[in-house]
Amino acid sequence: MDEVAKAVEECARSAKRAAPSLAAASAEAIDAALNAMADKLVEHADVVLEANQADIAKAREDGMSAGLLDRLTITPERLTGMAEQLRLLAGAPHQERSVDVSTLDGGLRLVERRRPVGVIGANYEARPNVTVDVASQLVKSRNGGVLRTGSAALGSAQRLRETVIAPALAEAGIDPDVVQLVPRAEREAASALVRFPDLVPLVILRGSGDSTRALATEAAVHGVRTLAHADGGGVLYVDEAADTDKVRDLVFNSLDRLGVCNRLNLLLIHEDAHDRVWPGISGALTERGVTPSLAPHEHAIGYEWALDSDREATVTVAKVASLPEAAEIANERTSGLAAGIATESSEAADAFFDAYTGTGVFWNAPTRLLDGFKLLAVPETGINLDKVPGPRGPVTYTDLYVRQYAVLPA
Repeated sequence: MDEVAKAVEECARSAKRAAPSLAAASAEAIDAALNAMADKLVEHADVVLEANQADIAKAREDGMSAGLLDRLTITPERLTGMAEQLRLLAGAPHQERSVDVSTLDGGLRLVERRRPVGVIGANYEARPNVTVDVASQLVKSRNGGVLRTGSAALGSAQRLRETVIAPALAEAGIDPDVVQLVPRAEREAASALVRFPDLVPLVILRGSGDSTRALATEAAVHGVRTLAHADGGGVLYVDEAADTDKVRDLVFNSLDRLGVCNRLNLLLIHEDAHDRVWPGISGALTERGVTPSLAPHEHAIGYEWALDSDREATVTVAKVASLPEAAEIANERTSGLAAGIATESSEAADAFFDAYTGTGVFWNAPTRLLDGFKLLAVPETGINLDKVPGPRGPVTYTDLYVRQYAVLPA
C-alpha cells in the first residue's frame, strides 16, 4: 500500500509542478495540443489498437462480461470518433477568463475571474476512451490531471498517454507532465488518489455505485472534493397516449449498448396501454437479445443491470396505474440519472417533466442521449447526479473552474 500511495503522490506532484505551464498557455496553444492529439491518435492507430487488443485478450481470459468487454474495446471506428471529438473540442470556444459583474460604490468595478482548479484527479473504470475524454477536458480547462483507470484498461491508457497525449502537449509548448497516468494496477491506487487535498483538491469519480460512494466518503474524510458518477440506468415511462411504433423504436434504440449507464434499465408501462404496446416492445427486446424481468420482481425495481456481469442483458418491466406513480418510482427508486416519457400528449409530457427530478428528462427520445458529446458536442468527464448547486448532468470543460471575485478601479 505504501508503494502504491507513493506512486500516486509522485504523479500528483509532477502534475502540480507542470500545472502553471498549462494555466498560462494561450488558447491557440491549447487548441493546437488538442488537434495534435487527434492527429497522433490516427497516426498511431495501429499501436493503440494493438495495446487495446492485448487488454481485451487478458480481460476475456479473466472472464469479463460481454458488456464490460464492449466498454473496454477500441474499434477502428471508435478511434476515428475519438479523433473527431478532439477536433470538435479544439474548435469549441474557451471560457471567458474574466467577466464583468457590476459597478460598486466609490467608482469600483466587480469582476468574476474564472481560474483553473489546479490539478484534478479522475478515477474511472475500464474504458480507455475515457483517458482521452478526461485528459482533453482538463487541457481545455487549463487543469493538470492525475488519471487512474482500472487494471483491465491500463495498457491501452498507457499507450494513449505515451503516443498521443504527452507528445501533443510537448509539441504545443506545454509541459507534458501536466497530465499524469497512475502506473499501478492495484485498487489501492484509487483510495490513494483521494488523500492528497493539497495536491489534488478535486477528483472525478466514475464507476460502480458502491465503489464510487466508498471513494467519495473517503475523499470527504481527507478534505478532497468529488464530482461523482456513481449510479445509472435509464427509465422509460410508456403513457396511455403513447404511439405504438415510437415505443418499439425507443426501446430498441435504448439498448444498442448494454454496458453503459444511460441504456434502458427500467420500463414502466401504463396499465391501460400495456396490451397494446407489449407486442412491439417484446419484439424489440428479442431483437436486441434482452430478457424482460417481469413482476413479481425478486430484486429492487431500479436495480442497474449494466453492472451485473451475469444478467446485463435484462430490462425490468412493471405496470403502473398513472403518470404520477411512474414519476414517483423514477424519483425515489432509481439513481435519478435519466427518465423519458413516450406519449403523444403534450400535457402528459409537461406533467412528467415537472414531476421528474433527475438529471435528464426526455420526451419520445432515448435516455442514451444523456451524454456530453451527444447533447453538447464535446466529450464529458462524467455525469454528475448531485442534487446541490453546481455542475449537474454531463460535466465538461466549462464546469472545471473556480470563481475568484476581483474588485478594481473602474
